[in-house]
Amino acid sequence: MHWLYLLIALILMTVMFVMPMPGWLAIVLLLASLGFGLAWILGWLSTRISSGARNDAQILSPEDLRLMREQAAARKLAAQSPGEPDDSV
Repeated sequence: MHWLYLLIALILMTVMFVMPMPGWLAIVLLLASLGFGLAWILGWLSTRISSGARNDAQILSPEDLRLMREQAAARKLAAQSPGEPDDSV
């Protein structure tokens, strides 16, 4: 969709330079072209940023994190022999 903004901006610039028109109309076309150019840049940046974003379904809940911590603590406790001192402090 954002590529349409670029196309419209280029068409407006072409019309401004090719067609004979009063100065105020050329300024209006120039400002419209700049607006559509800015909309294209913002749309392009939005697409680039959202393509690198993670899916919300991949984010762990606090409950999942708590379970993972408990499992890691249980594994650490099981791996420690009863005679060894605890060096996690």
